[in-house]
Amino acid sequence: MSRHGKTVTIFGVLCILAGMTTLTAYAVPLYELFCKVTGYGGTTQVAEGAAKSILDRKITVRFNADMNSELPWTFNAVQNLVTVKIGEPVLAFYEAKSLAKYDVTGTATFNVVPNKAGKYFNKVDCFCFTEQTLKAGARVDLPVQFHIDPAIANDRGLDDVETITLSYTFFKSVTSKGKTPKRSAWTTKTSQAGTSGTAVN
Repeated sequence: MSRHGKTVTIFGVLCILAGMTTLTAYAVPLYELFCKVTGYGGTTQVAEGAAKSILDRKITVRFNADMNSELPWTFNAVQNLVTVKIGEPVLAFYEAKSLAKYDVTGTATFNVVPNKAGKYFNKVDCFCFTEQTLKAGARVDLPVQFHIDPAIANDRGLDDVETITLSYTFFKSVTSKGKTPKRSAWTTKTSQAGTSGTAVN
């Protein structure tokens, strides 16, 4: 093989390796973006505000709370379920209590079932958007504000959906102890100016 041929081959191999490295580095964020856009795996969506319309069709939303065994908290849904109109703004609550004698930070993962409803379940604000730090023995209310996108009514594949289960699982975070507890934007706003929408408790 000529020197030019070897140079081209080496350059090609280097390009392939660089491409594989780039794909590896971006695999997780690309997958997360795919889930957010499509609702794959029951991934919920983030909405900037209220729905543009409210329909007469109703859906029951159930609330589920789980916790990793390494996190020394109790974590529960304040309400078991709520029946809402599609597009109706809803404010629901979970509660967490620390059983530890020191500050502990937790982070929540989430999804909805059936998975196909994920792309129509819109959260306006949620405690899951940030980590949550509880001081020793502290108890907090954790709000989630959401609505079901009216576009669900145009999806014939979801005509059979009458119930959606919203699930959260809290895990212990690697965040250092002793930091100021973080709260979602909704928690901050409600502490200053009250709430809006249908509150469920």
